[in-house]
Amino acid sequence: MTKHKNHENILVIATRRIGDVILTTPLIKSLRHAYRDARLDVVVFKGTESCISANKDIDTIITITEGATFREQIKTICNLFRRYDLAISILPGDRPIFYSWIAGRNSIGLVEKGYKHLWKRVLLDKYELFDNDETHTVTMNLSLLKLLNVRQIPEVTISWAGEDEIKVNKLLPFDMSREPYAVLHVYPMFSYKMWHLAGWVDLIRWLNAKGLRTVLTGSNSPDELEYISRLCKSSLSNSIKVAGMLNLSEVGYLLSKASVYIGLDTAVTHIAAALGIPTVALYGPTNPVKWGPMPKKVSFSGKSPYKEKGSQRVSNVFLLQGKGDCVPCHEEGCDRNIKSLSRCLQDIPAADVIKAVETMITQNS
Repeated sequence: MTKHKNHENILVIATRRIGDVILTTPLIKSLRHAYRDARLDVVVFKGTESCISANKDIDTIITITEGATFREQIKTICNLFRRYDLAISILPGDRPIFYSWIAGRNSIGLVEKGYKHLWKRVLLDKYELFDNDETHTVTMNLSLLKLLNVRQIPEVTISWAGEDEIKVNKLLPFDMSREPYAVLHVYPMFSYKMWHLAGWVDLIRWLNAKGLRTVLTGSNSPDELEYISRLCKSSLSNSIKVAGMLNLSEVGYLLSKASVYIGLDTAVTHIAAALGIPTVALYGPTNPVKWGPMPKKVSFSGKSPYKEKGSQRVSNVFLLQGKGDCVPCHEEGCDRNIKSLSRCLQDIPAADVIKAVETMITQNS
């Protein structure tokens, strides 16, 4: 058995979006297997912690407020000063690396190329070069384990507790174990990841005609709730709306029993893919090589399971990509801001999505 340096206290810093936190779980699982008796804590932004709240590989989740001033954030981090034998930053940003240096007597992390990032290499005891284009996020995170001589376990972990199951079962007006249903996540955080309302209407009608109930997930954002209400009214369906009612661990349990999931480039899509249910993911500007949803059962060679261009099926995931020579552009919409739309997504016809869903349902059954 490979011997590792004895780290009794380990801190992982994952202060970014929910999807980043979810895709950190393979690193966390690998660390837990290597250091079974260690204390393993994670720092995340407040509001992202529910996706790992029931993860048994983690001892404590520490939250800091996104958007807070550096002085406000540093107060929390300074309370961790040299508390950990090892601190790991999965992000190449200035603050995460600085935080890992403060918290850990030893620190490792991802660092971008270039002279302006040399100071980060000085702060860290060891580092791996960060690649933002050709390496999947899970692979990138796991690359840090080479610095520790730790075996990589490329398994995205989705967890929930018994109370999560009770809440979801009470909320739904049908028996999850008996009636087939589809889960749809129709509203992304940013407009440039949006599909069109007419497409969702056609898809819901098709799913209902096939005998599948439709359950709509989402946040409690007023704009999102209004969009979902408008969708239900337009589709003349009795879709069950759970937007704003479930945290991400509860959504995980909801997805685990679903017949199929259809969604956009969001954290919920990563959860569905990791659970192994048939998943149809609509992608436009986003690079699937870097951010494609990691399927549950896929041969892990260290390379991304996705290619950059074209719709593709990988295990339980059908990644339906918008068309165009510019796709994926890696940009925030056609107008280059988060509030703009992306033509590649807006031009995907409902028939293409329905065909992908039918393929996944048929082959799964």
